[in-house]
Amino acid sequence: MSSRRKALSSFLTLAALLASFPTHAQTAETDVDVELVLAVDASRSMEPFEQKIQREGYIAAFRRKDVIDAIRDGVHGRVAITYVEWAGSTLQRTIVPWTLVDGAESAEKFAAALDQPIPSTQSRTSISGAIDFSSTLFDNNGFKGMRKVIDVSGDGANNNGRPVAEARDQALAKGITVNGLPLMTRGDFYSDWAVKDLDVYYSNCVIGGPGAFMIPVNTWDQFPEAVRRKLVLELAGITPPIQRADWTQQGNLPVILAQDKLMYDCLSGERIWQRRMQDWESR
Repeated sequence: MSSRRKALSSFLTLAALLASFPTHAQTAETDVDVELVLAVDASRSMEPFEQKIQREGYIAAFRRKDVIDAIRDGVHGRVAITYVEWAGSTLQRTIVPWTLVDGAESAEKFAAALDQPIPSTQSRTSISGAIDFSSTLFDNNGFKGMRKVIDVSGDGANNNGRPVAEARDQALAKGITVNGLPLMTRGDFYSDWAVKDLDVYYSNCVIGGPGAFMIPVNTWDQFPEAVRRKLVLELAGITPPIQRADWTQQGNLPVILAQDKLMYDCLSGERIWQRRMQDWESR
């Protein structure tokens, strides 16, 4: 047998041997400083104009130089972000899928992807459903972050799905940090359904994990600045200094850490819902 035929025979034998072993596809993950899920309230209590303010606030933030600088100044100089809207326990939708952001150009693409028609709002408020859904988004997403963060914004307490503290604690057990943006902006129409101290509720029942914090929003004109400030802290991986809130100042935007906790009823949203339903049925 010629040397060429011997070589070909050896190659075919090796190929057949390799083919007999099971193969496991390996997908390379991109290293990033943080994997960030922006989980935004789209429940029925959010009026269309409020939904618009939320979207525009995030769009504007990703066009800000200090936000882009926070991304580029990281160890890897890049982050992975996805934008999700949520309502009831089974009502979540991904508006912008996982996107690598590493500078002004990719940040602008993310902002442009957000600039689209806003779907109609849905019923009920399930922060637990938002956390549970967001937690699954880190699995096999193609990124390997130094930190994993879910940022929950909403204008009400959990009143649907499992208890929010259970969902939060399960996310923390997976190494995920949960931050918050409580929106204390609800009008008189929803006052009977609202938890009066939503900021305290978020501090005790929603946020948690290493460096977790929240920024309460009292009026909608504060929202763009709150989003900008929150993103800079999250993307840069900065643990803010401990600040105690001065709730008497409407213009104040304190950064409240998860350590600022009081004894609190984390089922208060469910109790309000049940009471209102009983009142309705008794009429």
